[in-house]
Amino acid sequence: MSETRKSFDLDHGFRSWPHTGGRLGRRLPAWAWTGVLSLALLGGCATPLPQVDRAAIASEAVVASRDTSLGRLVQDSTPDPELSGFRLMPLGSFAFDTRLALAARAERSLDVQYYHLEADDTGRVLLRALRDAAERGVRVRLLIDDYYTGGSDELFLGFAAHPNVQVRLFNPFCCARDAGSRMRFLASTGDWARVNHRMHNKLFIADGVAAVIGGRNIADEYFLRRESDNFIDLDAFVVGAVVDPLGWLFDRYWNSQPVYPLQAIATSTLTPQQLREAFERRTAPGSTMQPPPLPGNDILGYGSVRDALDFGRIGLIWGEARAFADHPDKPFDGSVGGDLQQTSVAYNVIETIREAKSEVLITSPYFVPGPRGMELLGELRARGVKVTVLTNSLGSTDEPLVHAGYSRYREDMLRMGVDLYELSQERVRRNVRMMQFGESLGRLHAKLVVIDREQSYIGSMNFDPRSATINTELGILVNSPQLARELTRVINLDRLQSAYRVRMRADGAGVEWLSFDSEREIILSSEPEASFWLRLQLLLASPFVPEELL
Repeated sequence: MSETRKSFDLDHGFRSWPHTGGRLGRRLPAWAWTGVLSLALLGGCATPLPQVDRAAIASEAVVASRDTSLGRLVQDSTPDPELSGFRLMPLGSFAFDTRLALAARAERSLDVQYYHLEADDTGRVLLRALRDAAERGVRVRLLIDDYYTGGSDELFLGFAAHPNVQVRLFNPFCCARDAGSRMRFLASTGDWARVNHRMHNKLFIADGVAAVIGGRNIADEYFLRRESDNFIDLDAFVVGAVVDPLGWLFDRYWNSQPVYPLQAIATSTLTPQQLREAFERRTAPGSTMQPPPLPGNDILGYGSVRDALDFGRIGLIWGEARAFADHPDKPFDGSVGGDLQQTSVAYNVIETIREAKSEVLITSPYFVPGPRGMELLGELRARGVKVTVLTNSLGSTDEPLVHAGYSRYREDMLRMGVDLYELSQERVRRNVRMMQFGESLGRLHAKLVVIDREQSYIGSMNFDPRSATINTELGILVNSPQLARELTRVINLDRLQSAYRVRMRADGAGVEWLSFDSEREIILSSEPEASFWLRLQLLLASPFVPEELL
C-alpha cells in the first residue's frame, strides 16, 4: 500500500495537505409520499437478498505506476508528488469526451462508480467504450446504484458477460426488476427503510492515475443531449496524489456489504453468448447516436483533455487535496436526520466552511439548510463572512418538494444577509455563453463551494438532509487559489447571467426576484417561471413531507 493511502485519517478522510480544523440527484418522487409511505405504515413483504461470499470476490484498485502510457504521462506532467492536478470541465460534451478518452487509453484498469447510468445513447456509448477496453485486456469494474436500473438488467448482464468485466449493484431491489422506480418501491414496502438509502457517488478512474469526479451522472441530460431539459453541472479531470485515495475509496464500496454482484440479483433466460450478442446490437454505432463533435474550446478557453493526452503533456492547476467518501454503511448505521458522522463528506465540508474568514460561495441544486445549517449561516454572518448561494428556482428545479423545503428558510436567510440567487430557465436559454442549451430547460445540478477564494469543494453532495444522513456521497476539497478563481468564474457565469437575484420586498412582506433584460431591471413578485397549478400543488403537498427526507 502506498504512502498516500496510509494517510487516511478516520476523522478527516484522505489528505495530502494538513487539516486546518475542524445525494442524491433525485430522491423519492412526489407521487410516492402518499402511496409508499402509506403502504410502509401498513407493512409488506420483502424478499431477502442472497448470501454472498465477499472474501471470495474481493478485489483492489490498481496502484499508480509508470508501467502504463497514462502513468508515464501523468508522472511526467506532475511538478510535485504531494500535489494533485485539476482541469475543470463545465461543458458536458468535454466532460463526456474525457471519459471516453480515458477508456480508450486505459491499459490495466477502469473503476467506474455512478448513482445513475441510464441505458440511453450516452449510457450505451460509455458501456461500449468500457467493453472495448475490456477486450484489450483492461479490467473493468462497474459499480452502480440500483435505483435507475429498472428494465436494463439484460443490457448490464450482456456487458458483464464479457471477459474482464465485473458489474455490481449498490443496495439492490429484490423485486420488480423490469419495472421502473415506482413499482420497485411499491414491491419493497416491507423493506422501504433499506431501499430509501442510495449511493450518490460519481467517480471514474483509469489505470489508477487519472480520474473524473463531479456532479454528473451518465445520462443524456447531463451532457446536453436531450431536447426537453439538460443539467448545468461541472466535472473535474484529476491526476496526482489524490487519485490513489480515490481508488481506495472505490475499493471500500466495491467490497462492502451493501454491494452485490449483478448476477446474484438479476437473471435472464439468455445464454452468455446471446447476452453478448444483444449487447452488441444495442450499443452498435448504427443503433446508438454518437456524441457530436466538440467545440474548439470550452467556456474557460480550454481544449479537450483528449487533445492534451495526444500531445503528451497536460496543462493543469495544481494544489493540495483531500478526498472524502461516506462509509458505504453510513445510511444504514446512522439515523435519518441524525447527527453527522465525522467521517462523512457533509461533516468535513461544513467544518471547512465554518472556518471561513471572509467569503463563502455555494452552488447546490437542492439547498435545504435546516436548523443546524441556519445556525452555521448565522455564525458566519455574525463574523462578517459574506455568504452567497446559487440554487434552482421553482421553475427550474426537478424536485419541487425540495424547493418547498428551501423556501421555508429563504426569508430568514435574506434577513441575516445571505445573498440568494435562483437559476432562471429563460435566462439560461438567452445566455449564449452557456452554449448549446437551445430551447431545452436548463436545471442547475452542480455541487460546488469556494471558501475565502482559496479552498474549493467539488463533488456529489447537495446541501440538504438527504445528502447529510440518507445517501452516500463523494467529493474533494482542494487548497489552490488558482482553482478557486476558476471555479468562482464558472459559478459567476451562472449566478450573474442565468439567475434571478432574490431579495426582501421593501415593505418586508415577502420576497421578490430581480433580473435584467436589455439593460432593463425586471422585478417579479411571485415564483418566476412556475405555473399557478405547480405553486398550488406544492402548497398543498409540502406540509406532509418530513424535511429530513428531502
